[in-house]
Amino acid sequence: MSDEEIELWETFRPDLYEYVQDGGIWMDPATGEQLHRCPWLRKTPKQEIYTCDIYLDRPDDCKFYPVTIDQMVEDKCEMLEVQDLTDLKRAQDKLNMIMADSRPPYEG
Repeated sequence: MSDEEIELWETFRPDLYEYVQDGGIWMDPATGEQLHRCPWLRKTPKQEIYTCDIYLDRPDDCKFYPVTIDQMVEDKCEMLEVQDLTDLKRAQDKLNMIMADSRPPYEG
């Protein structure tokens, strides 16, 4: 997270800021330990999909995610389709197109 984002949370979203420690995010406010998962990511019981409880105030890193198909595979992203796994280059090109308004294309 950028310093500006942290400052905005500190000022306007203290409920989120309590999960920031020493510039790191998603730290357990009670223990100071790094959480293994974003505390604002919720799995809907009926649809079996994830939603973000802080979507409008999420960090830029979240806005830019995912960057690569490899990240999506590693994270078991529900948006992956079978054909994405059979042609990773085409899938990455498609992802770059979808995310064009959010971030620069990944060229790796």
